[in-house]
Amino acid sequence: MLRVTTILGCAADAALADRLHDIEHRGGLETVRLSRSDMARRRQQLRTDRGSVVALMLDRDATLQNGSVLWLDDDRAVLVLLDEPHWLVLQAGNAADALELGYFAGNMHWKVRFDGERLCIALDGPREAYLQRLAHLIQRGCVQVCDEAGPSADPHPAPPAGPGGVRYIPVPHAH
Repeated sequence: MLRVTTILGCAADAALADRLHDIEHRGGLETVRLSRSDMARRRQQLRTDRGSVVALMLDRDATLQNGSVLWLDDDRAVLVLLDEPHWLVLQAGNAADALELGYFAGNMHWKVRFDGERLCIALDGPREAYLQRLAHLIQRGCVQVCDEAGPSADPHPAPPAGPGGVRYIPVPHAH
């Protein structure tokens, strides 16, 4: 079991990126996928994509983020990756319907983003539960459920760029 009490940095940090890249090529890179709500938890037991157990015991001032480096030695590294939610994509019929939809989503405190004229709602629970809450708008024809989110609503976007625009995305590749 790996006991982690501090965050060593971010994978996008230039000082760590080269080491992480080398470790990845040697097969020593492990990842832990966390939801947004789990990112806020300071104490938890995690399992990496390779089955290693990580006991996370962080101080209150520590903040997990996408790309946080939890473990780093000569042969192994453990990174946190944000497990992005799935999205419910909606299209309002007109401006008044869009205003009503936006007002309703805001009152529900749903996390949203926009894809052109579409409203994308991050699903923190079953899709059907959201559709039930939106039934009054859907049944009146004010809102249409879209099947495709489009390229900007990708449910698995790349991690955000760190300082200097460096983006570390672990992908298998060869030289």
